[in-house]
Amino acid sequence: MSERLQSARPDETSAIVWLGFMAMCVGMFMAILDVQVVATSLPTIQSALGIDPDQMSWIQTAYLIAEVVAIPLTGFLTRLLTMRWLFVIAISLFVAASAGCAASGSFGELVAWRVLQGFSGGTLIPSVFSAVFILFRNERQALATTIAGVLAVLAPTVGPIVGGWLTQTYSWHWLFLINIIPGIVSAILAARSLPRQATDPSELRHLDGLSLLLMATALTTLELSLKEAPTSGWTSAYVLSLLTVCLASGGVFVWRTLRRDRPIVDLGNFGDRNFLVGSVLSFVLGIGLFGSVYLMPVFLAFIRGHDALEIGMTMLVTGIAQLVTAPIAVALEKRMDARLLSAAGFALFAIGVGMSAFQDPRTDYDAMFWPQVVRGVAIMFCLLPPTRLALGTLPPDRIPDASGLFNLMRNLGGAIGIALIDTIIYTRSEPLGQALWTRLQAGDIEAGAFVGAPPQTISAHSGSFDADTMALLDPLVQTAASVQAINEAWMIVAILTGCALLSVPFARRPAST
Repeated sequence: MSERLQSARPDETSAIVWLGFMAMCVGMFMAILDVQVVATSLPTIQSALGIDPDQMSWIQTAYLIAEVVAIPLTGFLTRLLTMRWLFVIAISLFVAASAGCAASGSFGELVAWRVLQGFSGGTLIPSVFSAVFILFRNERQALATTIAGVLAVLAPTVGPIVGGWLTQTYSWHWLFLINIIPGIVSAILAARSLPRQATDPSELRHLDGLSLLLMATALTTLELSLKEAPTSGWTSAYVLSLLTVCLASGGVFVWRTLRRDRPIVDLGNFGDRNFLVGSVLSFVLGIGLFGSVYLMPVFLAFIRGHDALEIGMTMLVTGIAQLVTAPIAVALEKRMDARLLSAAGFALFAIGVGMSAFQDPRTDYDAMFWPQVVRGVAIMFCLLPPTRLALGTLPPDRIPDASGLFNLMRNLGGAIGIALIDTIIYTRSEPLGQALWTRLQAGDIEAGAFVGAPPQTISAHSGSFDADTMALLDPLVQTAASVQAINEAWMIVAILTGCALLSVPFARRPAST
């Protein structure tokens, strides 16, 4: 296997190899973008297909569960099919599933296609990051990682604007139809441009079906528990049952995998100190990146009342900052210690997240501009150096498995981060609202200004309000309480992001590029 992957790296990186790599990046971009464009248009899809409101979230959940199960299988599938054919087959299935989603006439049909779309899309992301270290030599890896990284973090940023524009201008079907032509072109280019290697059908004989089932069970129940916990409660019987199954199946999977000579996923990669530190950073980046991309639309939609297109225009600031910073990140990544750049990136990202923790009900584009710029500048330094730390020193035969685990950690961080954010918003809004009422009844001018209440209503007031005043203030207080809960979520995410700095000193300095 090592020889096969080593042979995939040409002596001189040719334009044709770069063309194949760019085709892979386009496929990865589409897979990540698909989650965001659909999220913005779920109400439209619900209305068109007559889906019950309590079932609507399964359109996204089905995709995410299938994706998270597929990601760690990338190493096994690469050994079985080769990097070239894995990508071509995965992108072809993704295109077919996208067409199926667009043609769906019922909820069940759409969810079934979303499962196939999620599973095929899940292998595209780690395949690209594997390709960086398999196809290119050290001096080209920073540029290749930057291209992949920019597209990976740009997709969630531009997703809302693309989804909103497509739905408003055409119809929800185009959320899926936009994947077809780029997907077909990517498949053709990859098939013609990526290095040719022999497939290895013997890998199927070593497939551990029980471990695959245990891993799929653990990841599926974890995703379901994280989805349900904020609304049902972390101590509800349903959530506790899911977490119990997750821990049991996950524990047996780890025990069984570590005892096998040819495991379905090489967990031994975590024994490499740099890979472990890089994976921790990837997990924390998932919390910060997915958390910030989730919190902004929540605020802009439910507090400010903006539509998907307006939300996308506001969030575009982060994407522009990323693009401007990318060349600087490449230059510094070649010259500076990856540990130092990682620490600087996560410190800056934590500051950018924390800057959003002081919003009020009237906060909009102007107040959100600089926090987004800071986060956009920081993101590339949170992605490039940790990727090199995690994958840059591993032998070629270990990279596909390691890339799957590395990307899985980011997705799990995002899922846990969003569950934590939802829990804070659901549980903190009511007590924060009660605290605001107490302050308003005591005549607190500062609380009145935050809520947006007329000054004459609060000034020198003491005691309960009459019915008319209560009716006037109630929606203002509810909105302000939600803002305070969102601010608390921003601050928690900032603190967790800053905690990533604790892991950086444990990494060894990677080899100079």
